[in-house]
Amino acid sequence: MIVLRAKEVEFEVTYINLLDKPDWFFEISPHGKVPVLSVGGKPLFESNAIAEFLDEMAPPRLHPEDPIKRARNRAWTDFVPDFSADFGRVYYAADEVALAKGMEAARPRLTRLEEAITKERDNDGPYFNGPELCLVDAAYAPFFMRYAFVEPRLGCGLLREFPLVQAWSDALLANERVVGSVADSFEREFVVSLQRRGAMTASQPGSVSGAAD
Repeated sequence: MIVLRAKEVEFEVTYINLLDKPDWFFEISPHGKVPVLSVGGKPLFESNAIAEFLDEMAPPRLHPEDPIKRARNRAWTDFVPDFSADFGRVYYAADEVALAKGMEAARPRLTRLEEAITKERDNDGPYFNGPELCLVDAAYAPFFMRYAFVEPRLGCGLLREFPLVQAWSDALLANERVVGSVADSFEREFVVSLQRRGAMTASQPGSVSGAAD
């Protein structure tokens, strides 16, 4: 929804229970994943495909105009699954041992992002390409939101090791189009998700606005 909000496109949201997906959902989402965007009754699925469609159909353009820069941005959105898999091991860690292993796995991914910001951006940001949101920002923001929720509980300071990524995350979480893109029930639902996965942070105090599981 970050892209929809950034483009000021009117839309309606239907939330589903990811643990008990209705039959109709599988008819419109072949991979059984969210989000799904219905356009004129035709469903679009997979986050990157939806974001690319929206960027073609509605202004303002969030991808760079330069084709090489645009292709490199697409490559960094393709990196999201690898990044999120290891970064998620931090906020879903069941104990201190798992947390240490998760941080060890996440560091190489964060190092690549730190280097990417250095190489891809020739300005002070604050976003991935510069002063305006882009599709790379929209792709990574939900995972920074989740981490920001648990960091007060973990106190691991992982992002402080990567100052450019930390500043990027801070800028995204200060953007209303980002933090306003989630349901009001996010914190409650995310805590339930942490509990379901046996995360060590599930019953610890701490709060931040962010994105749901």
